[in-house]
Amino acid sequence: MKANIKAISYYLPETVLSNDLINEEFPEWGIEKISSKTGINSRHISGKDEFSSDMAVKAAEKLFKEHNINKSDIDYLLFCTQSPDYFLPTTACIIQEKLGLETSIGALDFNLGCSGFVYGLSLAKGLIAGEMAKNVLLITSETYSKFIHPKDKSNKTIFGDAAAAALITSDKGFCSIGNFIFGTDGKGAENLIVKQGGMRFPVSNENEDKVDEFGNVRNDKNLFMNGTEIFNFTGEFVPKLTEAILEKSNLSKDDIDLFVFHQANKYMLNHLRKKIKIPEEKFFIAMEDCGNTVSSTIPIALYEAQKQGKIGESKNIILAGFGVGYSWAACNLSTEK
Repeated sequence: MKANIKAISYYLPETVLSNDLINEEFPEWGIEKISSKTGINSRHISGKDEFSSDMAVKAAEKLFKEHNINKSDIDYLLFCTQSPDYFLPTTACIIQEKLGLETSIGALDFNLGCSGFVYGLSLAKGLIAGEMAKNVLLITSETYSKFIHPKDKSNKTIFGDAAAAALITSDKGFCSIGNFIFGTDGKGAENLIVKQGGMRFPVSNENEDKVDEFGNVRNDKNLFMNGTEIFNFTGEFVPKLTEAILEKSNLSKDDIDLFVFHQANKYMLNHLRKKIKIPEEKFFIAMEDCGNTVSSTIPIALYEAQKQGKIGESKNIILAGFGVGYSWAACNLSTEK
């Protein structure tokens, strides 16, 4: 049984952190430097009392309203987050109640970052192919800003908060979901990590701030990213990932009309595009006004590509997510003509 993406919507929090505001706080961090290197002009930050489930609900409600979807048709909820409301209960259960979805549905969380949306598509497709569900609500939602030290200018510049909701269905959609390639390498786990907060390293109030060579401040309660190692990882694995999904789908690069990669930052994306030799007009970037929203970057980019008419003009699309874990995944989409 085919699985199709029926519709996508997304939600951005009200508070906007612009490059101007970052420059005011860090005068050495020039506005043009931030824009040219990251490709980001502003990012949205979740409110003090706004959490992943709140944003997820708002994204889903937008999906139902924008696309005239009957919530009673949903029979499974998949929720991707690394910033859950609680360790337990499962945040997906909280979202089910807040949305007023049927109590007969399945609902679960899965903890993945930048590869999360593609993994979510694979789980949704499996549920539909196995005839366990017909309409899967796939939501991604992250509040990484709550992990970032106020004086960590590097991560503060890159990451934004957001939630995206997609309906994956056995009925017709604007894209059918094809093949998948996955990858995992846990040796890179410590290169993108929030060390404290789990069972191995509970949160401690006795944390000493550390300043790195670039002047970024953080401690073990905060998000740590080794930018050099993450860049090296993507440069090694993403080209292989792209080649593998093309081979599995029996497609060449020339057959692909649109490539939508995880929107990490402009510098990294352009490096990958040139290394893989993807024409600029086939490579979609949409992060200027929201930043790196982790698991929501790909659905946000797909929404914007559809809005600009690029999906309708495309026959074959490649999605690729990669990052924290290390974890990576790619799939091909085909538009219905």
